[in-house]
Amino acid sequence: MDSSFLWSLIALQVFMGAFDTLFHHEGTERLAWRPSQKTELRLHGVRNALYGAIFLCIAWFEPHGVFAMALGAVLLIELVITLWDFVEEDLTRKLPGSERINHTLLAVNYGAILAMAGPYLWTWSFQPAAMVPVSYGWWSVMATLSAIGVGLFSLRDLLAAARSDRLTRGNPAALVDALKPRQSILITGGTGFIGQRLVWALASAGHSVSVVTRDPRKGDTLCKPVRVLSSLDQVHSEDRFDALINLAGEPVAGGLWTTKRRANIVQSRVQTTRALEGLVKRLTHKPDCLINGSAIGWYGLRGDDPLTEADAPAPAFTHDICDAWEQSARKIEQQGVRVVLLRIGLVFGVDGGMLAKLLTAFEFGGGGVMGDGRQWMSWIELDDLIRVIAFGLAQPDLKGPVNATAPNPVRNTDFTRALAGALNRPAILRFPEWLLAGALDDMGRETMLGGQRVLPARLLQLGFVFRHHDLAPMLRVITGAKPGRKATFPAKQAPAE
Repeated sequence: MDSSFLWSLIALQVFMGAFDTLFHHEGTERLAWRPSQKTELRLHGVRNALYGAIFLCIAWFEPHGVFAMALGAVLLIELVITLWDFVEEDLTRKLPGSERINHTLLAVNYGAILAMAGPYLWTWSFQPAAMVPVSYGWWSVMATLSAIGVGLFSLRDLLAAARSDRLTRGNPAALVDALKPRQSILITGGTGFIGQRLVWALASAGHSVSVVTRDPRKGDTLCKPVRVLSSLDQVHSEDRFDALINLAGEPVAGGLWTTKRRANIVQSRVQTTRALEGLVKRLTHKPDCLINGSAIGWYGLRGDDPLTEADAPAPAFTHDICDAWEQSARKIEQQGVRVVLLRIGLVFGVDGGMLAKLLTAFEFGGGGVMGDGRQWMSWIELDDLIRVIAFGLAQPDLKGPVNATAPNPVRNTDFTRALAGALNRPAILRFPEWLLAGALDDMGRETMLGGQRVLPARLLQLGFVFRHHDLAPMLRVITGAKPGRKATFPAKQAPAE
């Protein structure tokens, strides 16, 4: 196999396969955390193991005789598994267009590789059985590195498939038990991380759910039956809603806070809330309640101060966003609607949000402490947040700001230790403050290196019972952890409280 063109096709196959794995499987689709993809993960695990064996073989050996026949058989088995995988993917999930295109290119390129490799295998199969050592220079190094990469992902996918049964989350309808039966609820932002779980819970419990989304195609991912609208203008004045839930807004994370982006972040929230105010004005039957999503960023950067709903904010851009959003929502009170301003902490779930972005890094041992690790992380588990929303709808005397956070916030050091422990992985890295602040500008300072120590005083006073008070056991539950070794942790830790 001394053809540079053939090795170029193999390198292209490796590149496209890596893109498919990292961008689709790990990035947009997050297959390792979807119980429905258990079979697909197993197929990926076996196929990657075969790829690893193939890469190591062709990198350093010419297989002759029966060994050449064995390599040919492995290539055919890999082809069958790939076709099986394509069928499994079509049956169990809706593939994005980019993934379908990439799969087509992978199939065409693999066919070209087999066509060129076939004559070599045919010739080698008639020679005496032997594994003849060879070297193709940098091509051999590339193949070896590829073998290591696919080998790691093979092991990870097989372990993820075994974990799938432990990721079951129970009946979502039970999360909204606090509501009266057969409520009619309108949700903006219902296709996001929080919104999808909320819609699933409400629809499963038999409530009538209408979702407003700028991209109606995202409605295909929602639990049925759901009414999907592309604009509040599509709501008729005679429509009756018992409650409104406003979760819409451009994500705060995901880029630098340029002047233009700051304006878009604020305007996307204020404009949607103003549109809801206009809707309420023209509805013949006014809803009883509006749950308006805000965030604990309202408090600004307050260091170690324990914060309840009675505390004042400190200056910060996150405060400006939340305050503008809350002030817009308060105007709806003038229409006789009870308004709950839900100040939401870091929402933890394996389906999305901050935790989802960290899982792959931590699974491969790339987790670590941010800055000095002393910054506070006020968090809430996703299903507990859904229960808080239902609780807010069901409590006729609850209005104004409500902190939607678990009772026990933690420092970043403790979070890192807990997540590494839940995944049974080391967490020996430390990302210094100067590196993060330089890379993320003021977003790093406020959202990753800042933080707030927020307490859910009003929820606790009203008797709300959190299912998850403490971070470490919560992470073990939602990540499907099994008992295992303790995580390796950096020696330098933040002092305990």
